[in-house]
Amino acid sequence: MASDQFVYRIRGGEPVVGHLTALGAKNFATKAMVAALLADTPTQLLNCPPIGDVVITHSMLEAIGAKIHADGTTLTIDPTDITSSQVPIPDSGSNRIPILLLGALLHRFDEVAVPVVGGCRIGERPVDFHLMAIEHFGGTVTTTKEGYVARRRGRLRGTQIRLPYPSVGATETCLFLGVMAEGRSLIANAAIEPEIIELITLLRSMGAVIFTSAGREIVIEGVPQLLGTRMPILGDRIEAASWACLAGASDGDITVSGIDPNHLGNFLAHFQQVGGGFELLEPRKVRFFRRRALTPTVVETDVYPGFSTDWQQPFAIMLTQAHGISIIHETVYENRFGYLKALNELGANTQLTTHCLGGLACRFSNQNHEHSAIIVGPTPLTSDETMITIPDLRAGLAYIIAAAIARGTSYIRGIHLLERGYGDVVPRLAQMNLHIERVLR
Repeated sequence: MASDQFVYRIRGGEPVVGHLTALGAKNFATKAMVAALLADTPTQLLNCPPIGDVVITHSMLEAIGAKIHADGTTLTIDPTDITSSQVPIPDSGSNRIPILLLGALLHRFDEVAVPVVGGCRIGERPVDFHLMAIEHFGGTVTTTKEGYVARRRGRLRGTQIRLPYPSVGATETCLFLGVMAEGRSLIANAAIEPEIIELITLLRSMGAVIFTSAGREIVIEGVPQLLGTRMPILGDRIEAASWACLAGASDGDITVSGIDPNHLGNFLAHFQQVGGGFELLEPRKVRFFRRRALTPTVVETDVYPGFSTDWQQPFAIMLTQAHGISIIHETVYENRFGYLKALNELGANTQLTTHCLGGLACRFSNQNHEHSAIIVGPTPLTSDETMITIPDLRAGLAYIIAAAIARGTSYIRGIHLLERGYGDVVPRLAQMNLHIERVLR
């Protein structure tokens, strides 16, 4: 039965206590699946998360002829019999993977066509950086009503390209294009998120020659062939930070396994600053709790190593319980605060402004985007059978945190968006003391 026929029913109001394991990172798993298409032999990926985006990507790769075998959380991807460069899957437009297939498949085919790129509606997510990169490497791109068609004559050529913004997706496209292009490539102003570094490690293990240096520069020496490899998917740092916020917001105590705390970076500093605490139990096990009464702060999202834009939604829920006025300045996406309206219905006190309430240089200055949030707390959240609708994937988990700290019963619909990026949500949370069920609406 389709997930859009179900809702989550959550009875909250108690500190959430327990232990859970972070799944494999959504933002690496699907990119690793695309990278497997570059090889001439199969690649095996371990710890693949049971999420919707992996299922969608699986379908896309099979549609063009890749053979995929799933054994629990292990995926074996064999690209040797790929016969088509046309991605026809109707639901492929529901995530951002198709645009990455252009760069990965253009080494194998002279022409590649992918459908219009989809994903969450959190602001403009243009693909012009990707298309610019293809042209820098010697290809051409045509935009159609259905999507994008990339073409090349002969082998792609190494190039120098400076990204206008350190976009994760555009950096991935440049990596896919550069690893088998003829000659040397330099990517300047590249993204350096942990998932990017992990992708570089994966490509290196396949035979790619990639150098990184200070200042967001990546140098690639193109090779004529890549071979398959075997690699585990790293733990999801976005998910782990969300569970930390659940502990902090509910005054609970949650231990998260399977996560490298080094990948949490500045999140840990902000978490401690507002009153959260953490304890390193083992190399990949972290305990999160509330150390003292929560206090307000100013948070500005930024590219890594800054505070991730995917952390701000769950962090905002925690700030509703802080004593004072907090600010969140969103500098990555201009339309990422749509979830606050439903939060106010539960009793939160938040407002939006078009002003840049922070010190970081912001692309959205003077553009009338409501990209700064003011959160006044503490405000008790309550729910009397309230139904709230998830607007995007990351906001979905924030709503779970809100429902967990709200007194009463809440219903959350639109969970198909949430389950694109988070797997086994109900059983993993129910094994703690949170009263959560997945029920027919």
